[in-house]
Amino acid sequence: MKPTNFDSLSQAVDALTKEGYKDDFKAEEKCIKALYSKKEFRPEELTITASYRFEGMTNPEDETELFAIVANDGTKGTLVMSYSAEHNQNVELIKEIKTGKWPL
Repeated sequence: MKPTNFDSLSQAVDALTKEGYKDDFKAEEKCIKALYSKKEFRPEELTITASYRFEGMTNPEDETELFAIVANDGTKGTLVMSYSAEHNQNVELIKEIKTGKWPL
């Protein structure tokens, strides 16, 4: 994936979807789940291939980060992490995902 600057989260998600990142990942209590395929992964089975940060429109402290993720089995998707007080992602699991380029 070539580095790109996006103006909005939706632009980034659209571009990544066109590149094959079609699943949505969610960091739950004990695993990271691909919501469409219903597969569950441990952090060591995933690689973050790119990440993008976005600030809130009205409050710059409302940051969101988008991760492009590839699983060892080839599942590709995105994970959206909000840094607001009201997020429901397991941040510790996300921190355990290695970063790198795909394919490894």
